[in-house]
Amino acid sequence: MPRVEVVQLLVSPVHRLAGRPGDGLPELPGGELVTTAEVRAGLGIVGDRYFNHPAHRNASLTLMAAERIPRQGPGEADLLRTRRNVLLRGIDIDTYVGATVFLDCGTGPVELAVRGAARPCAWMDTTLGPGARRALRGGGGVRCRPLNDGVLAVGPAEFGVLEPGPA
Repeated sequence: MPRVEVVQLLVSPVHRLAGRPGDGLPELPGGELVTTAEVRAGLGIVGDRYFNHPAHRNASLTLMAAERIPRQGPGEADLLRTRRNVLLRGIDIDTYVGATVFLDCGTGPVELAVRGAARPCAWMDTTLGPGARRALRGGGGVRCRPLNDGVLAVGPAEFGVLEPGPA
């Protein structure tokens, strides 16, 4: 099983970006980057805006590969600018659409059905910089349905595939 790193976790109780991207970056709430996140089967991340939201049950938790985020200037891009929940380093998560995978941060595996791609939107050009939306095509992360209860934590983790996706 490959070792990966959970670089960041974001639990956002509110819709982060409202209005139009052309209007510029709105004031974003603070305190949403956390060190641990509680996951509930079929519901998502406790405290997140999509937790137990019927329209998002199959996409209540999003994963993104840190290596895919385009760099624009100094500093690292982070989840505050991508609106994803889990930033991973060491695995190209976008290649696992249709698979069932797990992340084990040391408290037991959190099983996730990788349901589909998290497509980048026009906001990416505003939050990450010009050209980011295009750069993230095919690499904007994945939307998942949690299959069991568990805890995710920033730091080293094990990643594994329980059921491969379609060939």
